[in-house]
Amino acid sequence: MSQHPETIALHHGWRADPATGSVAVPIHQTTSYQFNDTDHASNLFALAELGNIYTRIMNPTNDVLEQRVAALEGGVASLALSSGQAASAFALQNLARVGDNVISSTDLYGGTWNLFANTLKDQGIEVRFVDPADPEAFRNAIDDRTRAIYAETLPNPKLHVFPIAEVAAIGREYGIPLVMDNTACPILCKPFEHGAAVVVYSTTKYIGGHGNSIGGLIVDGGNFPWAEHAERQPALNTPDPSYHGAVWVEATAPLGPVAYIIKARTTLLRDLGSCMSPFNAFLFLNGLETLALRMKQHCDNAAKVADWLATRSEISEVIFPGNQSGETRARADRYLSGGYGGLVGFEHRGGREAGRKFIDSLEMHYHVANIGDARSLAIHPASTTHSQLTPEEQFQTGVTDGYVRLSVGIEHIDDIVADLEQALDKAS
Repeated sequence: MSQHPETIALHHGWRADPATGSVAVPIHQTTSYQFNDTDHASNLFALAELGNIYTRIMNPTNDVLEQRVAALEGGVASLALSSGQAASAFALQNLARVGDNVISSTDLYGGTWNLFANTLKDQGIEVRFVDPADPEAFRNAIDDRTRAIYAETLPNPKLHVFPIAEVAAIGREYGIPLVMDNTACPILCKPFEHGAAVVVYSTTKYIGGHGNSIGGLIVDGGNFPWAEHAERQPALNTPDPSYHGAVWVEATAPLGPVAYIIKARTTLLRDLGSCMSPFNAFLFLNGLETLALRMKQHCDNAAKVADWLATRSEISEVIFPGNQSGETRARADRYLSGGYGGLVGFEHRGGREAGRKFIDSLEMHYHVANIGDARSLAIHPASTTHSQLTPEEQFQTGVTDGYVRLSVGIEHIDDIVADLEQALDKAS
């Protein structure tokens, strides 16, 4: 089977519908599935065999998307969810219980920071924030109740690539998996190759690519020895009363190294219901087909935008992995392949008001909260995506009053630059 992402995204997990010959993956817009007989139904619920039970838990359209993304990432299985936020929450709730803790990088999307600092806290899960500039800081934050480490590969909006291998190695010493949110750099980075155990995506972004659907994915690398760390990982190694006492590493052993993702599907997804619509899965499959091509154009355009912004006197700093130096640039070169991503940030010398005026002066760029669209987007994070954070928290995530984030699209570069130029002229 091909290992090339361009081919996987078009062919993996589906050839044609056996009944009609349809090449496009059908939208299975159904709630339920007919069981062959009572034995078949019992086997499905007992995990003696895999199959469709109810669309809240699984769906044939979603299944193709899950297989395809797992293959792209080099994982063993994945789980489609209703949003990237649901994916981030489930990824940690699958391991951590009341009284447990998770260590997270400070370099996060604002919504994820709020989820970790407030909602998970209210659920009894402590999240400890650590600056990833020094990987050893993660070791120092570990205690006996630490269940996972979480980070973004290319943090939005700080854009300093995370030290994946260094932190993954520290975690594995203690039986702690590294969960990587790879939303901002699909194709460009393969976290499993550097020791990560779980990968999270907001499919809303680059995978979908067209700003028309909300969704998320968790991908299980199948590379973490859960059974060897029974004391550290009780969620997978002790009887689960929500599933007739199943010990997940044992119950799923005949299916392969999929204990983590099967538990997430059969407990969290079953109980909380954050399922992806099959229609959205269909749209994400369409987006996935051109992902590799789009990422090349996003990266090329973003690099040119970053270089052009660096020539403007009203900009004090351009934030882009390809323009960084020292250890931050070394990490970008180590973990990203084929480009430095499609996100560019900059600091306007005029501060908050100049940044807002710049946004209001854009004509072609859309002023939206999303990233990863085929079209170019812009936002002022301090007054929007990160506005619920305290000034100190904003600073930790890389947001200042004059910071503007661009999600560079695939339009012609001359048109992108022309719009940025006229907006900067008006804001200065």
